[in-house]
Amino acid sequence: MTMKITGAPCSWGVDDPKNPHLPPWSRVLDEAREAGYAGLELGPYGYMPLDAGVLGAELDRRGLSLVAGTIFDDLVSPANLPALLRQADEIGALLKALPSPEPLPGQRQATPYLVIIDWGHRERDLAAGRSDAAPRLSDADWARMVDHIRQIADLARERHGIRSVIHPHAGGHIEFADEIRRIAADIPDATAGLCLDTGHLHYSGMDPAAWLREFAHRLDYVHFKDVDAARHREVLSGAPVPFFEACARGVMCPIGQGALDYGRIRATLQDIGYQGYITVEQERDPRHADTSLRDVRLSREHLRSIGFQ
Repeated sequence: MTMKITGAPCSWGVDDPKNPHLPPWSRVLDEAREAGYAGLELGPYGYMPLDAGVLGAELDRRGLSLVAGTIFDDLVSPANLPALLRQADEIGALLKALPSPEPLPGQRQATPYLVIIDWGHRERDLAAGRSDAAPRLSDADWARMVDHIRQIADLARERHGIRSVIHPHAGGHIEFADEIRRIAADIPDATAGLCLDTGHLHYSGMDPAAWLREFAHRLDYVHFKDVDAARHREVLSGAPVPFFEACARGVMCPIGQGALDYGRIRATLQDIGYQGYITVEQERDPRHADTSLRDVRLSREHLRSIGFQ
């Protein structure tokens, strides 16, 4: 089994690039290296520089690589398509211009990836984790979202040689079991793979190990996070709580301190023969980024203690 652990800027609270409290991106690079991660993701569009010369020099100085870039945006609205395609083009060009992460034996698809996440719908954000309360897209809106994903993935592949992966995410229109199965059926593997996130699956009422097994044939990339059981019950039991507000309350915790059984998850990945990169995340309020290095170290140390190298 060959797996390599990387990190992501969201563990420093970096989700909205317009948030005035974000830590400097250079600090995220420094602390990812200090915590022992092999590389990291680019983070949301607009956070790290898109200049390959500038960013490449800073990554190289720290011995890091970029495993993925992300489109974290409204995939449904027709007016947003030009912005989505611009992001795909600019992120794809950057990833192509930088040295690729080390290829791992047995990987389904080579890194780096373009991670595609639907986001930006208030009615779904308020229903994060609550399948019964979450309004589904109409057939017409779903078909438009599928078409947008196809256009993004085609552009990234044809223009830059970058593989796209679809990431189900709490608070977006691809979150629950019916939606994950539907998008996997509507987007063929030749167009895009899947990035399954253990924490989002658990947050939204699914068993991560079971879903990793069900979609082993589409699994290009994996995200790890852990969920504080008490805070999870709290945010789902009362008035609706937007997903990132739940994260600001501490619903995500260092791996090994929450509800997920990472020994079982590791055994599942071994059983299905997963070979590739795994990115650790712990969404938080960026005003608490002073504890990020401590927490990403704890996550890395726990994963190493149970057999992840």
